[in-house]
Amino acid sequence: MKIQFLGAAHEVTGSCHYVTFGDRHILVDCGMEQGPDIYVNQSIPINAAAVDYVFVTHAHIDHSGLLPLLYSHGFRGQIFATIATTQLCNIMLKDSAHIQMFEAEWRNRKAKRAGKPEVVPLYDMNDAMGALTHFVPCDYNSVITVCDGLKVRFVDAGHLLGSSSIEMWIEEDGKQEKIVFSGDIGSGNRPLIKDPQYIREADYVVMESTYGDRNHTAPPDYATALATVIKDTFTRGGNLVIPAFSVGRTQEMLYFIRKIKTEHLLPEFENFDVYVDSPLAVEATTIFNKNVQDCFDEEALSLVQQGINPIGFPGLRMAITSDESKMINFNEKPKVIISASGMCEAGRIRHHLKHNLWRADSTILFVGYQVPGTLGNSLLNGVKEVKLFGEAIEVHAKIENLPGISGHADRDHLTEWAAAFETPPKKVFIVHGEDKVTEDFAAHLHETLGYDAYAPFSGDAFDLVTGEQVEEGSRQLVEKKRAGGASKASSNVFARLLAAGQRLLEVINQCEGMANKDLAKFADQINALCDKWKR
Repeated sequence: MKIQFLGAAHEVTGSCHYVTFGDRHILVDCGMEQGPDIYVNQSIPINAAAVDYVFVTHAHIDHSGLLPLLYSHGFRGQIFATIATTQLCNIMLKDSAHIQMFEAEWRNRKAKRAGKPEVVPLYDMNDAMGALTHFVPCDYNSVITVCDGLKVRFVDAGHLLGSSSIEMWIEEDGKQEKIVFSGDIGSGNRPLIKDPQYIREADYVVMESTYGDRNHTAPPDYATALATVIKDTFTRGGNLVIPAFSVGRTQEMLYFIRKIKTEHLLPEFENFDVYVDSPLAVEATTIFNKNVQDCFDEEALSLVQQGINPIGFPGLRMAITSDESKMINFNEKPKVIISASGMCEAGRIRHHLKHNLWRADSTILFVGYQVPGTLGNSLLNGVKEVKLFGEAIEVHAKIENLPGISGHADRDHLTEWAAAFETPPKKVFIVHGEDKVTEDFAAHLHETLGYDAYAPFSGDAFDLVTGEQVEEGSRQLVEKKRAGGASKASSNVFARLLAAGQRLLEVINQCEGMANKDLAKFADQINALCDKWKR
């Protein structure tokens, strides 16, 4: 019985934890890294085909985004997630595949002109669709027997629609250990979704620490604070551009804007237009409306019961097609534009930045965490010029940050969540935080709660019976990419081929004892394939 930390170890994104017991191989989250890597991460130490189960805490790409890659490398097990997470992954993984394919196509046009090698997408739409067929939707608060020796329960983490902390009971050789994976913990008192549930018992805890070194300085009224920014921008005659995640943050912004309009907080600009420029956000909003009873908090549910759409209002415009997106910037009337991605790394938001960053009358308003190394983080830190679509853009727009609008709990709320355990866990593993933050928050939990807390590095592994560390991971820093070097995605095809070969060997080993006639037929097929491709 062992746990090994692979992703989001001394880093904020790319969550992935590997658990083994008996002959079972389990992943908790399989996320994509966003922003630059800091440390060299341990790969999954087994072939993807050998992974039996994946448990997904929530749909954000840094927790689910590599599931299609796992599938492309041979994974055919079950993926357990809440109902809402399953629904959101259905659109988010397909959207991620689209982005991978689009960017590869764009890079290849440039590479062809420059005589450079072809870039291959990390995965494609077939991989995303294949992964989605393996999802098993689960209810909140129901104990699920996955297999002999393994039970799980999803409880509401209050971070995103469908987000969860996962309680996992593992039994091996007559010994049972309970592991709790916090997932991303919500800050509480957020619009639309419920507050995080507390868990009372655990032997081991794997806990996020995104804001483990600070507390949010939230304004008393988000709608009022947002109205102030809108008024300032419209008075100058510009546009308010809000980079926002399509799932979660966009819907929260619509909730606040509905409040601004219904409570007449902007009498000078009563009829202003709001554009949501994201097909994904439109689909996500539909999913939000499908999960009212299970996921909405009391305030939002009360509005629904009154026949009021909490995230709908006059003047709301949805841009789905690329033509509809382009037309937004031909409309000279001051407006609010909400577009993805939230960190400005991809998607339509980059087009809106191109059209508004140079304008001193426009405002770019950030409403969520910006990972160091991303364009969003650079803008918040005062960069004076950025490059978009090969063009240098001077930054003259007003750059604002709405503090406290965060899907993550701050240090006090994280501490409160950890303190809910009635008996101190044997060990608390601190993950999903910046390098120093994980260390600081581990020390904080030790000082305030007396917990044995440790911030693991990628590759660190622990025996869950003894609690002892059994493997030490790498502390190696990632070297900066050299100009003209091969992309991470471009090397994926050969890795996929190797994974297929490893899967084939596993299938061969499972064939022992079959009829000689069938074994001979299988051998002939393999040899014919080898003859075809031998060079």
